[in-house]
Amino acid sequence: MLATVTSATLLGVDGHAVSVEVHVSSGLPSFTVVGQPDSSCREARDRVRAAILSSGLSWPQRRCTVNLAPTGLRKIGAGLDLAMAVGVLVATEQLPPSVAEDVGFVGELGLDGALRKVPGVLPLVDAVEAKVVVVPPDARVEAQLVGRHEVRIVGSLGELVSCLRGDISWPAVPPLDQVPPEDLGPDLRDVHGQPVARRALEVAAAGGHHLLMVGPPGAGKTMLAKRLPGLLPELDGAQALEATRIHSAAGAPLPPGGLVRRPPFRAPHHGASAVALIGGGSGQLRPGEISLAHEGVLFLDELAEFPAHVLDTLRQPLEEGVVRLARADSKVLLPCRFQLVAAMNPCPCGLRSSPDACRCSDLQLARYCRRISGPLLDRFDLRVDVLRPDPLELLSSAPSEPSRAVAERVLAARQLAWRRGVRANAELDQADLDRCAPLSRAAARKLEADLRAGRLTGRGLQRVRRVARTIADLAGHGGELSVEHVAEACALRTEPSFLVQRLAG
Repeated sequence: MLATVTSATLLGVDGHAVSVEVHVSSGLPSFTVVGQPDSSCREARDRVRAAILSSGLSWPQRRCTVNLAPTGLRKIGAGLDLAMAVGVLVATEQLPPSVAEDVGFVGELGLDGALRKVPGVLPLVDAVEAKVVVVPPDARVEAQLVGRHEVRIVGSLGELVSCLRGDISWPAVPPLDQVPPEDLGPDLRDVHGQPVARRALEVAAAGGHHLLMVGPPGAGKTMLAKRLPGLLPELDGAQALEATRIHSAAGAPLPPGGLVRRPPFRAPHHGASAVALIGGGSGQLRPGEISLAHEGVLFLDELAEFPAHVLDTLRQPLEEGVVRLARADSKVLLPCRFQLVAAMNPCPCGLRSSPDACRCSDLQLARYCRRISGPLLDRFDLRVDVLRPDPLELLSSAPSEPSRAVAERVLAARQLAWRRGVRANAELDQADLDRCAPLSRAAARKLEADLRAGRLTGRGLQRVRRVARTIADLAGHGGELSVEHVAEACALRTEPSFLVQRLAG
């Protein structure tokens, strides 16, 4: 007898509908899975058999063939276990065929019949082509976020069979909780001094610009970077759902309520590999750190300690906002529109700002600075020195400006960008700049001088104009960009003097 059950599989961050076809016929007892299953999917034959027997049901002593359609799509993970078990029970007439009509099943089975959550419930449920979807209890929040299905929950295969037979009623599914607004996190009021770095942080938040901070240990670079997400506006509905989809596919923990509403903040260690950073893998193509930072902030502390080839993998994602991963049997597109913030010491010992204390040789310093390629450095809109603050500023009891006050100015600047049709000024293209950021004569002359002197590249020119537009927006200036706006944008982009010397050498 043949049974067909609806489910889905995960590829990258997207779910794909799968029809699980189970055929039970005469022949030597066996259980074969076809249709491009991966190793964990093929192992379902042992999990499904043990779960059915542990639930007090009968396992057919005949030939069972399971086909996962469409056969041209690679099937990954254990999320098809429940659909296979239901298909076997329908094919062996332990359940009527009607129970699988317009019902999708997503979940992994334990050997005792328990139903377990799998990574990517949100995209999997979104891909299920049925009105009703059955998931484990701890997956119900992600399943409800899709909003197109009637979500039902069961804790075990035995409970599911009883519900499908009508012996017991389906467990009640609680509605989504109304969660209070999330805290903004660390506050800028904790940062004393550092007026230039604070200004750069505000401009970066208002325009979505990439920021590089260079300074000695203990100057406050990490402290400042951790306060950037608190300056950014909440994600809108589409952004929040897309960010949640990525976190779900990666198996990352979700906030209370399930939806990622605050911009994510990711800070991978400098020992992270290229695969960990951009995503991929030999089996399942999982999102990397840059995708987990989608619509948020990726903070790379100790930037020069990252391997050079790992850093250079960021160049294309920074420009396009997506990562294209290709393997012999699959290709995926991972969103990764993030804001890059990086921090580094001026030299390996970190004391370059005090030449008498620095213990690094010229060779060590040159090797250290060459780890950051020129093309990657050119992609930072803002590059500032963060020096150690004055002791009197650190000991002062006068309160600094809090994050909420800065966030209000950032939101006002972002609203101007939204009216221009972009999320932030960093997304303005050449045509948008000509329309929204015209230059005064004095500003144009300054930029021409910088281009002729080699202080700006063609890419750098566009980035300076975007930053200048953000500076003007923060000041409430809606006209053409003045030389003051452009001069501040250039000042916030100046390469640190020791970097210039070492890179030139």
